[in-house]
Amino acid sequence: MILITGGAGFIGSNLQAALFALERETVVADWLGAEGKWRNLRGHPPLEIVAPERLVEWLAGRPKLEAVVHLGAISETTAVDGDLTWRSNVELSQFLWRWCAAHEVRLVYASSAATYGDGAAGFDDEFSTAALRRLRPLNLYGWSKHAFDLWVARQVESGEAAPPGWAGVKFFNVYGPNEYHKGKMISVVKVKHEEVAAGGPARLFKSTEPGLADGAQARDFIWVGDVVAALRFLIDAPEVSGIFNLGTGTARTYADLARAVCAANGVAERIEFVEMPAALRGQYQSFTEAPMGRLRQAGYNAGFTSLEEGVVKYVAAFLRAKDAYL
Repeated sequence: MILITGGAGFIGSNLQAALFALERETVVADWLGAEGKWRNLRGHPPLEIVAPERLVEWLAGRPKLEAVVHLGAISETTAVDGDLTWRSNVELSQFLWRWCAAHEVRLVYASSAATYGDGAAGFDDEFSTAALRRLRPLNLYGWSKHAFDLWVARQVESGEAAPPGWAGVKFFNVYGPNEYHKGKMISVVKVKHEEVAAGGPARLFKSTEPGLADGAQARDFIWVGDVVAALRFLIDAPEVSGIFNLGTGTARTYADLARAVCAANGVAERIEFVEMPAALRGQYQSFTEAPMGRLRQAGYNAGFTSLEEGVVKYVAAFLRAKDAYL
């Protein structure tokens, strides 16, 4: 049995769907709320849903788990409640690390590309306290994920108890079905689709970086199906431990994305550039790209979906379909 925290969320519910299709037993720790988030699990319900506030009590019952996939977190890059974010993203992660170590259960947990800050220190997923100390996250969310990565590095380097196999995953810009509850944190692909499908232009932020053209800001956009494939590999690879990037390895510009969305909707290219909100300035990554060498060296050899292919798949199979859920 596999426990997925945040299993009713975006990446969690996609992983849940894949494991359900393989007839693997799962328990989800999450809140469903009252705004239809249950639809993320509609076609592939878990054996049990545990409220996050009951998770410690539930684990005290010593369930027989094969692995814990810890995806639950305060994930808004604009989060401002430092105490809540620390409890959710650091303290709970430390508890699960210790529980998995004590009960010899594999742990796969979500880190984030937000730990790299503005990218000035690069995007190398080298696992050491020295390498991690060079990173400067730009926001509370990224800092909390970075704090836990550093804690893990200290635990491992000092010889403290660790899960028998563990992996931290630095997700880059993930897009795909079941993200509809995410509000302002929804993917750019979904937002641009809505703009174009409504008959307007795809609106992109003007560049705030000297010498960088409008629309030339670039991210490593990754299809959620590719993320799930990598997570499944890590769940089933007990000999693999470390922190790993998870992107495609190739940055694409926002202009590329907007053109792909227009093409997927069958309309001529239409892009408009708007001023970046003041709240985002100083916290905005103008470039991200995931070096994928370490995950490849660990044995992961699957390919990645191109941005154009992924956008077409998302738009045709989900966003323009009667049922947008996986």
